[in-house]
Amino acid sequence: MREFVVEADGGSRGNPGPAGYGAVVRDAATGQVLAETAEYLGVVTNNVAEYRGLLAGLRAAHALDPAAAVHVRMDSKLVVEQMSGRWKIKHPDMKPLAAEARAVFPAGRVTYEWIPRAENKHADRLANEAMDAGARGERWSATGSRAELEAGTAGAGADEGATGAETAEAPGTDAARTPGAKAPGTDTAPAPGAKAPGTDTAPAPGARTTPEAADVRATRKVATPGWGPPDMGAPATFVLLRHGETPLTPQKRFSGSGGSDPSLSATGREQAARAAESLARRGTIQAVVSSPLARTRETAGIVAAELGLDVTVEEGLRETDFGAWEGLTFGEVRERWPQDLNAWLADPDAEPTGGGESFAATGDRIAATRDKLVAAYAGRTVLLVSHVTPIKTFVRLALGAPPESLFRMELSAASLSAIAYYADGNASVRLFNDTSHLR
Repeated sequence: MREFVVEADGGSRGNPGPAGYGAVVRDAATGQVLAETAEYLGVVTNNVAEYRGLLAGLRAAHALDPAAAVHVRMDSKLVVEQMSGRWKIKHPDMKPLAAEARAVFPAGRVTYEWIPRAENKHADRLANEAMDAGARGERWSATGSRAELEAGTAGAGADEGATGAETAEAPGTDAARTPGAKAPGTDTAPAPGAKAPGTDTAPAPGARTTPEAADVRATRKVATPGWGPPDMGAPATFVLLRHGETPLTPQKRFSGSGGSDPSLSATGREQAARAAESLARRGTIQAVVSSPLARTRETAGIVAAELGLDVTVEEGLRETDFGAWEGLTFGEVRERWPQDLNAWLADPDAEPTGGGESFAATGDRIAATRDKLVAAYAGRTVLLVSHVTPIKTFVRLALGAPPESLFRMELSAASLSAIAYYADGNASVRLFNDTSHLR
């Protein structure tokens, strides 16, 4: 097993004030610098900057070798003690950052050590370079970093860069699932939840960064031993939660956005509560976004209350409109409109009887919604509470799969799926139709 040393630092010129972080990854045996990363964060506190530096350093190490062991050295007593588990994390801004840091490597593979500021000069220099670049309206670059260092014009030193004192905290639908009826929204034809190739590895190079997008890091690989592309920074991660059961779910009836808008049943509310407990234990959700329909808003409200977050409603996450088929079973639709149903199953441009929404139209809507939310939540982990067809469409688009793949996915009520979207436009399906929290 390879061993890395991560040195990380962050500072805020005002606390809160203009802030930045820096991190360096070294080979534990030789001390060779393997990677550097730094970024201007805008106006945040010193503690947030320290945590962001830690997170960037861990991700840079993970990009070098996901199987490595890591020893973190920082001059932040607060971060070291909290991440070591000796101090409690009380501040709401710190909790999600700490949870993200713990998730980079498996438990037990990362150790922490406090060091004096004088021993953390490399990471401190990078943090100050990032703040200096931000003050000029620029973003930090590795090339500029080396040029400044060689010219002797690098930014302010550690005591000047981080002026704020640390505050230590003591210890689709609910439609029919009829044999042979393979329609999204009807939950037919179960298939294993496939992971995209490379799901557990670092994303490809090519990240785009801006000073405002604080979680999209500019990472420079100094050397590339081992395998894996450079760390592109935190992706926008969508955790996709299908709403809990409604009274229509056990009856296997089409329930889109064009008919009645049922609320959750007692079973559905229990499912939502179990999903909320599971997500709270994971501790990674930073925002909750819901479809406007009643069953999703109720599910999202239960989860958000458990997480201490608000719910944002996004119209683009609504279920497909099934037209005249709303409220009917698959068998009833086949009896009344067999030709329309066959066309709908064969052609993604075909609409349900009565002017419903085609799968092609749903795909266009979800793609636009995805792009909007990726831009709005860059580098963050967001819970999207939606429906069968939209969630399957998110997965289909992430995999680059054809429209007929919608017919080959099983998506249970209150199930969890997850997709990460990286700065170069690539996506990675990390989870699909997980119902372990319901057992």
